[in-house]
Amino acid sequence: MNKCSGRVVVTGLGVVSPLGVGVRNAWNSLISGKCGIQKLKEPEYEKLPCRVAALVPKGSGTSDLDLTSKFTTSELRTMCPATAYALVAAEEALNDANWLPEKELDKRDTGVAVGIGMIDLMDVCTTYEALKKGYSKVSPYFIPKILPNMAAGQISIKYGFRGPNHAVSTACATGAHAIGDAYRFIKGGDSSVMVCGGAEACISPLAMAGFCRLRALSTNHNDTPQESSRPFDRDRDGFVMGEGAAILVLEELNHAQKRGAQIYGEILGYGISGDASHLTAPSEDGVGAILAMDRAIKNAGIDPLEITYVNAHATSTPRGDAIELKAIEAVFGDHSKNVTVSSTKGAHGHLLGAAGNLEALFTLLAIKEQVFPPTLNLCNLDFEGHLNFVPNERKKWKENSKRVALKNAFGFGGTNASLCIAQFVD
Repeated sequence: MNKCSGRVVVTGLGVVSPLGVGVRNAWNSLISGKCGIQKLKEPEYEKLPCRVAALVPKGSGTSDLDLTSKFTTSELRTMCPATAYALVAAEEALNDANWLPEKELDKRDTGVAVGIGMIDLMDVCTTYEALKKGYSKVSPYFIPKILPNMAAGQISIKYGFRGPNHAVSTACATGAHAIGDAYRFIKGGDSSVMVCGGAEACISPLAMAGFCRLRALSTNHNDTPQESSRPFDRDRDGFVMGEGAAILVLEELNHAQKRGAQIYGEILGYGISGDASHLTAPSEDGVGAILAMDRAIKNAGIDPLEITYVNAHATSTPRGDAIELKAIEAVFGDHSKNVTVSSTKGAHGHLLGAAGNLEALFTLLAIKEQVFPPTLNLCNLDFEGHLNFVPNERKKWKENSKRVALKNAFGFGGTNASLCIAQFVD
């Protein structure tokens, strides 16, 4: 293991998303204003209040995913769809990072931190029905398929990585927590390279019904699905479920530079907190979000004035979006007039456990390419304050100094994460 510089950079990216499979496909769709949300036409969804979702495009096109071309039938029997998505994204990220180590020492110096927010409820339902026909009808892979750590385990096994093998499952903060934990593993000297992120594939009638009963999903745009996810907009009425995976390769700076790796950006800081307030709703005063952002900034060791972009969690719920914006203004005060906020969930929905990591990846690309990604369907801003927004069309990031951003992710149970991400400057 190299002597630790104390700095953690990102050297590889991989994506499976409703905006397309592959980093460039997804990013180009995002900044072009495309939307990956569609109507659910299967009969099982007809009687549900919400009939829209953001699905990974399936097929043989350049932006589509065909799992049968990636895995054998036997392999697919051993994993849930979320794990398959994670493996596809991990393959792209590792190839992008040019990190496929063969030496045992390098494998021991590489870890995995990948989480899943929810298990596949369809698999649970079908297995229970199979059990009614007899014990022998239950798959021996049923339990491994529903364990939230199996995406991390499958990646570790496939590539022989013997560093930290870690998984978190913190609802919609899962992906951001996985990145933050991976960052800490490298900072603490546990490994030089971490493959990290989150995956989710739980769109099913039962999951949709459960979220509908919580009154969490959008129900007003079943016939106009691409208008259903509208963060910060006055007419927002709930989030849209999405699926996919995003994987980042984090690397200790000296290790990355020694092998001449490309660098997308740097993870400067990580902040976590608990609302200690409610099962599903954020605290009205935004204290949890405030603490997470403040701790990320302090952990980064920077002045809040250096931050000019926040990629918000903003899921398109009436209460959550408003509280987060209030919290952002509380953190930045008078500097808020220099801070731009956007939520990319208008384009790809809410990927639950894979939300924070996909959006962190988009934040890295925003920093690298000097562009603020748009918030789709933001027609009537529901906010009175000094923050700046990016309605419907991307904006140029007009920064002459170092570009620094925050990425927020919050989950049911009051669990919060904030990542401080920056342009890499040697």
